[in-house]
Amino acid sequence: MKEFHVTKQARDKYQFDEVLFSKNGNVIFANFHTSREFAHRINQLRTDPDNLDTLASPADINALGLIDEIFHQVVEEYYNTHGRSIQTALAKFLIERLGREKAIDTLIKYNQQFPPVAVYNGEQSIKEYLKESDRGVNNYDITVEELLMTWLANVNPAAVRYREIFDDRPLYSISEYASLLDSIQMFFKTQPKFGPDDQDLVTMLRTPALQSPDSLTGQLDYIRKNWSSYLGEFLLRLLGSLDLFSEEAKARAMFFTAGPDFSKAETFVPDYRFDPWGDKLNEVENFSQDSDWMPRVVMMAKNTFVWLNQLSREYQRPIDRLDQVPDETLDQLAQWGFTGLWLIGLWERSDASREIKQMTGNPDAVASAYSLARYQIAARLGGDEAYDNLSRRCGSRGIKLASDMVPNHMAIDSDWVYDHPDWFIQADQPPFPAYQFNSPDLSKRPGISINLEDHYYSRSDAAVVFKHYDHNTGRTRFIYHGNDGTSMPWNDTAQLNYLDPEVRESVIQTILSVARKFPIIRFDAAMTLTKKHYQRLWFPQPGSGGDIPSRADYAMTKENFDQVMPEEFWREVVDRVAAEVPDTLLLAEAFWLMEGYFVRTLGMHRVYNSAFMHMLRNEENEKYRLLIKNTLVYDPQILKRYVNFMNNPDEKTAVEQFGKGDKYFGICTLLSTMPGLPMFGHGQIEGYSEKYGMEYYRPYWDETPDQGLVDHHA
Repeated sequence: MKEFHVTKQARDKYQFDEVLFSKNGNVIFANFHTSREFAHRINQLRTDPDNLDTLASPADINALGLIDEIFHQVVEEYYNTHGRSIQTALAKFLIERLGREKAIDTLIKYNQQFPPVAVYNGEQSIKEYLKESDRGVNNYDITVEELLMTWLANVNPAAVRYREIFDDRPLYSISEYASLLDSIQMFFKTQPKFGPDDQDLVTMLRTPALQSPDSLTGQLDYIRKNWSSYLGEFLLRLLGSLDLFSEEAKARAMFFTAGPDFSKAETFVPDYRFDPWGDKLNEVENFSQDSDWMPRVVMMAKNTFVWLNQLSREYQRPIDRLDQVPDETLDQLAQWGFTGLWLIGLWERSDASREIKQMTGNPDAVASAYSLARYQIAARLGGDEAYDNLSRRCGSRGIKLASDMVPNHMAIDSDWVYDHPDWFIQADQPPFPAYQFNSPDLSKRPGISINLEDHYYSRSDAAVVFKHYDHNTGRTRFIYHGNDGTSMPWNDTAQLNYLDPEVRESVIQTILSVARKFPIIRFDAAMTLTKKHYQRLWFPQPGSGGDIPSRADYAMTKENFDQVMPEEFWREVVDRVAAEVPDTLLLAEAFWLMEGYFVRTLGMHRVYNSAFMHMLRNEENEKYRLLIKNTLVYDPQILKRYVNFMNNPDEKTAVEQFGKGDKYFGICTLLSTMPGLPMFGHGQIEGYSEKYGMEYYRPYWDETPDQGLVDHHA
């Protein structure tokens, strides 16, 4: 194993784990975790830990080690091509040029500075080491090659911030190091040329740093483009190394921003001739047919706890359960023309999510509506009995109830996390060495501990995993939080592993159970479970990773991914629901320009059309007209399957985005009359300005309906 060189002084200072070193004293970066561990040891002793520019980057460390390995591979290919006798001739040339004593002394001084493991541990002298061989190559020749690699690292401008780790400067004053290097370069200028540019070997090895002096990623990219015929198995590792850089860049950018601001996001018109993600989808036409009632659905969204609190104020009596919703309120919804009522947050929520939110600043919070313990109607809302009462009363008024189904993840303290921890994406060790898990235990199940990473509470980091410890078996797991790659991880959730057929079937059975209660199901963040995006986020193809920190460690080729997840999950869901619970309207919250794919190929009855809100809010009328034209040309059946809306729970309220004047009512008219399913947000008709968080138990602003606005809707 020939890899990254570390001085004795650096080993003493940073106390690197001995398992990182091969027997010749070089660091072995077997995976990205070892690179992170190596960088972490350095960063623990850096004097300014708050200055990111002074910290060691795992991606840099990994790249330096990989470049060194590739250089060794190129040298091996050179000898394989032109003959191993060149290596023997080099040794003879160095002795002739420097004299045996000076040449040997320089190699001894080098091994003192960069000691092999046995020498470092005092188990062997350097002279004894030089007399031995490794896989048929004597250690004298190996040391000459390592010496050359060390010099290449030291003269690489992109590596200068790490020079203390592999600093060769002391060798110049205590040995014939400079003369030896000059002799190596002189020798290879007389030998056969090599590489795509027909260069001498040393010049070839110098070229990546000369072509991209300030960037290790640039050097890797140069190697990828120009040396691919020599890389072999290193090509996938090189692509993975580039992914690690991408992960670090995105994580750093995300940490120093407040997350995506959708109000300022650029809007895109779908061009159905091209796949925006660069990977052709199998877009066969496979629409699901509507039942006769589906085209007439007009939906109202309500944050359930907030709505009940508002009704309590309105009617001046406690209204805490679903069966206490007044008939007058349902009559009003029916009179306004609503035939669908989406109740957000009906299911039993996570105790841990509530505790996290209360500990981090909102003592009045309930758990997030999307951090679910189990798919049972919440006892606090009256359970199944109260739900059945409301469902029956709504049905008598022509209103069908809609519910969320959150297939991507469960709560960190959900029944599934307790009973089936293997169903979640996980690791046996923390993906980042700096992670610590000494925070309060959030588990309510005896024998199980659940801990968030400590820095979440101080808001100094947003870890991608939490700790799950089983006291009965002694096993520790680090389970990934739910994540769509656009912002921070959802720290009260656990990410399901859809590569497991048992997980897919269990989720489908849950969906069927929900469908037996609700005629309309809204699938939260549905796009994250398409094959394309599930792989991109969790098992990225080599060279395409970086969206979720540490997942480049689990890269998979598309061919391997297709073997373990051969079919689209959503197509199976649609077919199973149609067969087992027909007459259920399936509605997908899907973005990322996949709207047409969801209804035309995957068979969802309806799909979010966020372009309606974004483009018309921005007054990009020409863009929206082009969207309609493109859709009509491609397949007009898509238009009637859009869910059009002017706000949704994740974004600003309708009054903040559109006001209360002509712009609002003009777009509201389009919302109500264009093909598709119109969806009105909580408080939209009343003109409420407060955006209700998914953890809200009540509104925090004292607002009353704008009666003029309400009347104008009529």
